[in-house]
Amino acid sequence: MKKTLVDLFEESVRLYANNTFLLEKTDKKRGFEPTTYAQVKEQVYRLGAGLQALGVKKGDNMALLSEGRNLWVIGELAMFYAGAVNVPLSIKLEESNDLTFRLIHGDVKYIMVSEQQLKKVRKIKEQIPAVEKIIILNGEHQCEEREILLADVLKMGDDFLSSHTEEEFLSIARSIQNDDIATITYTSGTTAEPKGVVLTHRNYTANVEQALTLVHIDQTWRTLIILPLDHCFAHVVGFYIMMSKGATAATVQVGRTPLETLKNIPGNIREVRPHFILSVPSLAKTFKKNIEGAIRAKGATTEKLFNMGMKVRQCYFGESNLDPKGLRALLKPVVWLFDKIIFDKIRANFGGELRFFVGGGALLDKDLQNFYIGVGMPMFQGYGLSEATPVISSNGPEKYRFGSSGKLVKPIELKICDDKGKELPLGEMGEIVVKGENVMAGYWKNPKSTAETVRDGYLYTGDLGYMTAEGLLYVKGRFKSLLISSDGEKYSPEGIEEAFVSLCSTVDQVILYNNQSPYTIALIVPNKDNIKRALAAKNLDLSTEEGRKAAIELVKADMDMFKKGGEHEGMFPERWLPSTFAVLPEAFTEQNGMMNSTMKVVRGKVEKFYKDRIDHLYTPEGKIILNEKNLDSLK
Repeated sequence: MKKTLVDLFEESVRLYANNTFLLEKTDKKRGFEPTTYAQVKEQVYRLGAGLQALGVKKGDNMALLSEGRNLWVIGELAMFYAGAVNVPLSIKLEESNDLTFRLIHGDVKYIMVSEQQLKKVRKIKEQIPAVEKIIILNGEHQCEEREILLADVLKMGDDFLSSHTEEEFLSIARSIQNDDIATITYTSGTTAEPKGVVLTHRNYTANVEQALTLVHIDQTWRTLIILPLDHCFAHVVGFYIMMSKGATAATVQVGRTPLETLKNIPGNIREVRPHFILSVPSLAKTFKKNIEGAIRAKGATTEKLFNMGMKVRQCYFGESNLDPKGLRALLKPVVWLFDKIIFDKIRANFGGELRFFVGGGALLDKDLQNFYIGVGMPMFQGYGLSEATPVISSNGPEKYRFGSSGKLVKPIELKICDDKGKELPLGEMGEIVVKGENVMAGYWKNPKSTAETVRDGYLYTGDLGYMTAEGLLYVKGRFKSLLISSDGEKYSPEGIEEAFVSLCSTVDQVILYNNQSPYTIALIVPNKDNIKRALAAKNLDLSTEEGRKAAIELVKADMDMFKKGGEHEGMFPERWLPSTFAVLPEAFTEQNGMMNSTMKVVRGKVEKFYKDRIDHLYTPEGKIILNEKNLDSLK
C-alpha cells in the first residue's frame, strides 16, 4: 500500500483540518500563535508551487538550515510537493568545512536558510557552485547573487497556482512512491566522516506506525520540540507522529543567539503546557539542577520536605511498573499528600500537564530517572538511531524498567549477534541487529559502508545489548568501541563510565581507554563544584598545591569505591577498572568537537586529542596520580 509523507499529511488535513498543528512564538507580547492543519496545507501548497516555479525538479536535493520554527516543517513538506529530497542540516555546524562537505557531498541544488544562518552559507558560497538558489526564510535582506527571499518564492507560488489546476500542481506529489527518498540525514560522525543516511518516505511512515505501538496519543496532545528539528528523533516523534494523530507541535521561540533560544525553553514549557517532551541527558540534568536550586532557595524546611517526598514517591513507584507493589501500595495517600504540598508546584513550572519525558541518544543514568519519578515527571529511556528512522524501542507509561531501553516497536525483527554475525540466545550480550520497514535505504554515495551496515535487509547497529524474558531491550554501549585488554578480553566501557558519572560526586565526565594495554586508564573531567565544596569543609581550595593534591585524592577515593572493600565492590570485574587516571583541564563539549550534536562523546576525537596524556599514563611517572600534569589541570 502506498503511504508516503505526502499521503500522511493529506490524510491528517482531511481528518483534522481545524485542529492546531503548529504553535510558534515570534513576539514576546503575542505569545504562542496557532496554525491549523488547513492553514499549514495552504502555506505548504504556496511554497511547494513556488519551488516548482523556481525550477525545482523531482529528485533534486535541497538543504534546510534553520532553527526550529513553523517554516522548518512547512519547508520540508513543500519540498515533497515539488518532488525534492530534504538534506536537513544542523545549525550547530559552525565549521565551514563541515557545512561545505554536506552541501557538496549531498549534491544540494537549493538551500532554504534562516536569517540567523545566512552568513554561514554566504561565507562558503564560492565553494558550492552547484547550488542554484539560496532561499532566505525570514528577514529583509538585499539579495546577493543566487539568493531569493521567501516572499518572492511565495509570490511565484501564487502565480503558479492561479495559472495551473490543482491537479497539475499535485501531480508530482502524487507520483511519489514509498521507496522514493525523503531525506538524506547526515550522522554526527562519532566514529568517522559523516555519512548521509538515506531515508525513504516509507521509512518515515513505517516508523510513525511502529512508534505509535509504544505510546498512545490522540489529537488533544501537545509537545514542545526542544531538540533541533534536523534530529531524526525530533523529526519522527516531534512532528510526524503528532501530525498523524491531529495533535499539536510547538517549537522553541528563536532568540537572537543560541544561548537566548536555550534560555527561552523553561518559559516556553510553561506556556505550551506539553504532555511529553523529547530530551537528552544534558538537558535533563540542567532541569534537575534548576529544580534543586529553586528548592534550596526556599530554605531548609522546604528542602527537607522535598527530600522526604522524593523518597516516598521513589519507594512507591519503584524502578519499574512491572513489579508488584505489595506493602508499598499503602504509601498512596502519602504520595498524594506530598504532591499537594510540594510536587504539584514543581510540575506547574513544566506547564502542569507533563506526563513524561522521553530520552533518546546517550544512555540515561538511573539516578536521573529516579529523580524524575520522584518529582512526578518520569523520564523514559528510548533507543534508536538515524539508520532506523530512528525509533527501535522505548519505555513508556504502560511498561518501564529503569536501566532498560524498553519494549520493541511493532512490527520489527531484532536479534543479538556475536562478532561473527551468529545469533545469540536470550540474555546474552552482543550486537543489536534489526530488520523492518524503518531500516534505511543505505548511505548516500557510500556503497561500501552500506554493504557493511545493511546485510540481507538486517541493520547491524554497532550497538551492544541484550534482550530479557520480560521483552525488554538493554543497550550497553557501542559494540564497535569495545575495549581490549592485553590478554585479548573484550569489554564495553559505557556501563562503567555511566556508573562513575552517576555515583562519583567528583566525576563530571569520563572515558575509559584500553587498547591491548597492560591496564585500563581513565580520562576524567572533574566536577569542580563538588570538589570545591568538599575541599572547603577541610579549609582547602584549588589555589594551593595542597588543595589540588587533596582534590586528586578525592577523585581516587571515588574510583576506589568500585574496587575490593569499596561501597560498590563487585559491580564490575576489577580487571576492567582503571588503574590510574588523567584529570583533564576542560570538559568534552560540542564546541571543542569532543561531543556530537546528540550529546554523545566522540571517543575517537577525545583519544586523538589526549594521546599524549594517554601515553603518559602508561609511564611509571604517569601511573602515580599526583603527577604534575594532573596537578596543572586543576589550576
